[in-house]
Amino acid sequence: MRLFVGIPLAGPVIEELTAAVARLRLQADDLRWPGPETWHVTLQFLGNTSEYDCIVGCLRDVRALPVPVALEGFGMFERAGIFYVGIHLTPELRKLQETVVAATGLCGLVPETRPYHPHITLARSKGKNLRALRVLKASLEKKPKFSTFVAEDFLLYESHIRAGGSQYEIRERFPLV
Repeated sequence: MRLFVGIPLAGPVIEELTAAVARLRLQADDLRWPGPETWHVTLQFLGNTSEYDCIVGCLRDVRALPVPVALEGFGMFERAGIFYVGIHLTPELRKLQETVVAATGLCGLVPETRPYHPHITLARSKGKNLRALRVLKASLEKKPKFSTFVAEDFLLYESHIRAGGSQYEIRERFPLV
């Protein structure tokens, strides 16, 4: 199973991002634009693992308060060919991410060595052609304003690789209380 842990987005944020993406798509229609059903804030990518039962058991033991989530400006991971909207890394979000990583570590999963950079992937380049991403980034004028929301839960997702892009299935839901 290919798994990851993430925070689902609130309805108003999805609507605002959908409108923003519709405008941006007109400027860069040669990118792959995953749909709103794929948008989330990743807490930890677990990859291919057979430790499903252990992961679920450990994540059920996570105790954390609801987390405020605020979207920031657009950005690009050039080497990965990803256009995204950033997420403000609050102390509460950092603590939840660290708690999730510690919990899954009990199942033998190794955390990433890169610093945590929360974001929502909005578009990907097709192949190695980064020109469309650079043109899109250069065309952005101002920092967008999005609604904030409070995450009341986090999810365990399974990622299914398909010809048209990944599809995500919610496997488990864990409340933040």
